[in-house]
Amino acid sequence: MTDPMSTTATTPTQPVSVAAIQMVATPSVEENLATAGRLVARAREHGAAIVCLPEYFCIMGRRDTDKVAVREQAGSGPIQDFLASCAAREGVWLIGGTVPLETENAEKVWNSTLVFDPRGTLVARYDKIHLFSFSRGTDSFHEARTIEAGASPRTFQATVGTTTLTVGLTICYDVRFPELYRALGEVDLVVVPSAFTYVTGKAHWEVLLRARAIENQCYVLAAAQGGVHPNQRRTWGHSMLVDPWGQVQSSLPEGEGVVIGEIDPTYLAAVRTDLPALRHRTL
Repeated sequence: MTDPMSTTATTPTQPVSVAAIQMVATPSVEENLATAGRLVARAREHGAAIVCLPEYFCIMGRRDTDKVAVREQAGSGPIQDFLASCAAREGVWLIGGTVPLETENAEKVWNSTLVFDPRGTLVARYDKIHLFSFSRGTDSFHEARTIEAGASPRTFQATVGTTTLTVGLTICYDVRFPELYRALGEVDLVVVPSAFTYVTGKAHWEVLLRARAIENQCYVLAAAQGGVHPNQRRTWGHSMLVDPWGQVQSSLPEGEGVVIGEIDPTYLAAVRTDLPALRHRTL
């Protein structure tokens, strides 16, 4: 677990281009990997140095157990091989949405974000801590039936040129729990790979992302699923980059695509200087 008292945000000088990939994933892992590879390449063509894929980018199954069926051992498997090779091929920091990894329980997986550097080396792993549960009408979701909850917040440092950014890892439902974001310490960027439902996304998605950016005075990059999937589930989409003042810098409402934006360290420092809220914390 990252010690929030020892984590300090860096003060880089060069803006860094980042991208959130939006997908409408299918039950086919092979098809999804091809789509993800194409969209990561597009992001790189637009100058992105850090690219984030959405939650469940590799599979949106017809049943909750479908992701268990394609689970991989940590460090081995076609999904992880794809992420490593894609990061190296495109020369980007690739934040791999989520990957179903084996647990000791054969009926459950870790829902894990894996981060690969531009050489294709695994540098960070975060297991989703908060597991989504929602029931209203025909919508019913209970992630704890097939997912093991993680326990530890995680950050990593991404160096692009002369700039080093401290990046916090969170996943989807985590965005409702501000205490997790505080536990990350002072970070420059938080990523939120997600697959928000249409109902909850329409009501809460943007306001939650903006709140996390404002209260932590950092950039928030959210990569989402966005559309009607073959299993008839509809996800909200609206992948976006939010700046430390809480303003949406770029967004994609629905359908597959790429959201591009910049992390500006000078602006980040100015926000924290003008309104030193992080220094005013007493709890």
